[in-house]
Amino acid sequence: MLNYYKNLFSKYTGLLIRMDDISENMRWDYMDKCELLFDKYKIKPLLGVIPINRDPELLKYPRNDKFWERVISWKNKGWEIAMHGCHHLYTQKSYKKDIFNYGGNSEFYGLDYSDQLKKIKTGSLEFTKRKIPIRSFFAPNHNYDKNTLKALKEDGIKIIIDGYGLFPYFKYELLFIPQLFYKEIFLPFGIQATQIHINYWESHNLQRFEKFLENYHKKIKDLDYMVSIASKNYLQSFTNLFVEKTIKTVRIFK
Repeated sequence: MLNYYKNLFSKYTGLLIRMDDISENMRWDYMDKCELLFDKYKIKPLLGVIPINRDPELLKYPRNDKFWERVISWKNKGWEIAMHGCHHLYTQKSYKKDIFNYGGNSEFYGLDYSDQLKKIKTGSLEFTKRKIPIRSFFAPNHNYDKNTLKALKEDGIKIIIDGYGLFPYFKYELLFIPQLFYKEIFLPFGIQATQIHINYWESHNLQRFEKFLENYHKKIKDLDYMVSIASKNYLQSFTNLFVEKTIKTVRIFK
């Protein structure tokens, strides 16, 4: 009986490394070092690739003219390539009325369904042209409305790397992988994704990340694992709902 619970606890404890804002223009010095770490520890991260980067803040960083060659090489290693928006260009504000009550600037929230579908299909085409299959997505600044989710499903994308909870969950006919923290934090129980922004790093951030991987690499999972354990378990659903309501309440009054 003890072994049963030990194995169950281990099964539902893990972390998906989600890296944000991967594009031609980024901190390639840090990306190169992270790649060496992932190879060293046999980690398969999920990379949020911006298909057509037009973000003026990101365009300030060094450009890699062989960007898509690198993306294909990561795919060939078995790393998960996710679509992170389309242009990463904010044109609206959600005023905390988005699905997750994050608020702030948005690329998608508030646009008509047809406009959102056009953005998603435009971004998706960049991957299709290079024979990079895409099954997952997360929006810039966590901002979605129901039209965003409808457009994603229309384009065949069924996994969102965002949301609240301690377990992957199904909602709106989509699978959500929770993402709770703005930096690498390993919970003693639960399944979630990180949010890593290497473009804002300094040397001490890389050192901390290296130490984190050294300590927890055996607990780091890939997206296939997250998908494999996803279920419509009532206890998991109740736990996720409690976490969601708590965090949303806190955010509304911020």
